[in-house]
Amino acid sequence: MSCQKTRAVFSCSTVLLYIPQQSLLHFHAFLITPLSNSNKNTIMDLLVMLLSLLVSYLIFKIWKRIDSKRDQNCYILDYQCHKPSDDRMVNTQFSGDIILRNKHLRLNEYKFLLKAIVSSGIGEQTYAPRLFFEGREQRPTLQDGLSEMEEFYIDTIEKVLKRNKISPSEIDILVVNVSMLNSTPSLSARIINHYKMREDIKVFNLTAMGCSASVISIDIVKNIFKTYKNKLALVVTSESLSPNWYSGNNRSMILANCLFRSGGCAVLLTNKRSLSRRAMFKLRCLVRTHHGARDDSFNACVQKEDELGHIGVHLDKTLPKAATRAFIDNLKVITPKILPVTELLRFMLCLLLKKLRSSPSKGSTNVTQAAPKAGVKAGINFKTGIDHFCIHTGGKAVIDAIGYSLDLNEYDLEPARMTLHRFGNTSASSLWYVLGYMEAKKRLKRGDRVFMISFGAGFKCNSCVWEVVRDLNVGEAVGNVWNHCINQYPPKSILNPFFEKYGWIHEEEDPDTFKMPEGFM
Repeated sequence: MSCQKTRAVFSCSTVLLYIPQQSLLHFHAFLITPLSNSNKNTIMDLLVMLLSLLVSYLIFKIWKRIDSKRDQNCYILDYQCHKPSDDRMVNTQFSGDIILRNKHLRLNEYKFLLKAIVSSGIGEQTYAPRLFFEGREQRPTLQDGLSEMEEFYIDTIEKVLKRNKISPSEIDILVVNVSMLNSTPSLSARIINHYKMREDIKVFNLTAMGCSASVISIDIVKNIFKTYKNKLALVVTSESLSPNWYSGNNRSMILANCLFRSGGCAVLLTNKRSLSRRAMFKLRCLVRTHHGARDDSFNACVQKEDELGHIGVHLDKTLPKAATRAFIDNLKVITPKILPVTELLRFMLCLLLKKLRSSPSKGSTNVTQAAPKAGVKAGINFKTGIDHFCIHTGGKAVIDAIGYSLDLNEYDLEPARMTLHRFGNTSASSLWYVLGYMEAKKRLKRGDRVFMISFGAGFKCNSCVWEVVRDLNVGEAVGNVWNHCINQYPPKSILNPFFEKYGWIHEEEDPDTFKMPEGFM
């Protein structure tokens, strides 16, 4: 830098040496001579012109920044949930038959599983992979998992692209998330091969992200949209159950066999301004929380081998605590982004008053403390900024806990409860079935905001807020997975029919209502 400055000074000095001294005297005289009115007007005009150019440049830069922001918006054009064929439908009776085929189970484990199924909130019309009906769940092959995924993605991708008149070659970004199946070539490569997509497509294949993978996939697309304009993205989310049946008898691992069902969803997104009016939803904000650095959170949900070498997913007793902690930390970040200032100020004032009232007075030695309630309430009214709550259907307990924490009523929880009842826990894709229920029930109107909440192994809590761009409460929801049965929901009761049949499920064991098949040990 010093060399450059020296070189510049030297150059200026050299130039001045070449200027005639007479010319310098004339220039100096011009500077010290009083200006005439015409000269003053000329200079003023020049100053005004320079000021106008400067203001115009600033306005242009501000407009350009605002305009570029519009190209970074993330819209959902359409989505398609998967409804497997009816020959894959599972009821409680068939679930019990599958459990009986596990020769490693003892009486107590069988009772534990049957009780978990009956009280899970899952109905009689969910879906399972084909090998379960063939009796091969304990002897899966790689092809079983690939066939299950192929049946799903061919159905959903084809429908969503055809409905929107978009060719596979127009897709610029592909994000696939399937946690429990990792093949070579990857599932994303198989989709590209099947639909003959472009060579320059940007591809992301996610595994082991758990039930929160959908929001993670949306986050990837959102960040790409910040850099690249006028793009179309396809998010494909599902879970492969075929190769992941646990055939051991460890209670912390057999529970996963009861909770998950087959499903999936293909979501079409864009940041094209020309397609914004056709869009269904616009992403307002997204927050991801990851507690993997904490050992208890990391070990709350882990795939591992049991004592006999059987692979399964271990659900630790610390899971509820890990989920609660991640949920609270996630809410701390996203709440200021989605709620009005008035509600935030009200919450802060109530919190301050509560602390002042709870603080013991001076000299007080006998302070009575109330016993803490089960669960943690946020203490803030989320309905001041959110109209609908799209909750991950991880189970009845998960839905109840989130409902309690956010102080939601049964109307708010109905979409999640009905999704769990009709389709079960379809892992990362369950959020889209819940959203589909809201759309089919004509709840979504322009300007409404939808809060998505999901959890996943790691331990993660991811959430996002969508704004409804156009009225979705008029006419039939085209291609909606709920269309065939929405008039039947909500039913008068979602109580499992086996709940009354087996009295020991909700009372002490009754020998008359619990009879094991002959030969079962």
